[in-house]
Amino acid sequence: MPREATAVTTLDARGVEIPKLGLGTWQLGDEDCVEAVRDAIELGYRHIDTARAYGNETQVGQGLHDSGANRDDIFLTTKLWYTELRPIGVHDQVEQSLRDLRTEYIDLLLIHWPNRRVPLAETLAAMVEARDAGRVRHLGVANFPSAMLREALEHAPLICNQIEYHPYLAQPQILEVVREHGLMATAYSPLAQGEVLRDRVLVEIAEAHDRSPAQVALRWLLDQPQVAAVPKASTREHRATNLDVFDFDLTDEERGRIAGLERGHRTIDPPWAPGWD
Repeated sequence: MPREATAVTTLDARGVEIPKLGLGTWQLGDEDCVEAVRDAIELGYRHIDTARAYGNETQVGQGLHDSGANRDDIFLTTKLWYTELRPIGVHDQVEQSLRDLRTEYIDLLLIHWPNRRVPLAETLAAMVEARDAGRVRHLGVANFPSAMLREALEHAPLICNQIEYHPYLAQPQILEVVREHGLMATAYSPLAQGEVLRDRVLVEIAEAHDRSPAQVALRWLLDQPQVAAVPKASTREHRATNLDVFDFDLTDEERGRIAGLERGHRTIDPPWAPGWD
């Protein structure tokens, strides 16, 4: 599996430079979310991920405001919920996200889940309109299998597919499309909802590097071309350790052992999910 230099902390997705490690905010709410975002930015995070469905855009926006960071220094992602993908739904969600996030633009707008009841071209056309109006800077999708991703690329200049990706779930077909087109694959649930923290192989590798299993799993992901990750972290300690993964190297043997953990295990597979690769 190809590797990038450990010191590289950003990736290029169709000419857009994006921090490879971001803060995921799923299941963060109320003051915990405000504090997490503010604290993450203070620690050095410059990539924040949220969604309409998370119900926390107001808190994310407050955290961004409280951080005092220059808005242009933060790469902010949010997502459209799959039941509202008609043009009016796209428009209304974008406007509400902008209000809740207290921002004049969204860096990356994603379709959170595909919806075969709504023509993909129709949704993407509405998203392109939002981009052309300056409300959104870049477009992408999430949870799109490889064939659907190829279809989406026929209708809009996408830069991202956000997918569940961790040592227990390989995504070779999607990664092939991502790399073919120079996109970004953003790994959500990169720690498999905490399951990797107890994995014997990851624990052994972590001990060899005086690191945590979480840091090893994140290092494994971020070494891969065109892969970013957005782990959620509820405490300052976890936010700091997740960010501290760019100053050690895994050996090829260690990377092979981690890749060998793949077993097709999904932690997120709702009833509305598409047919997976």
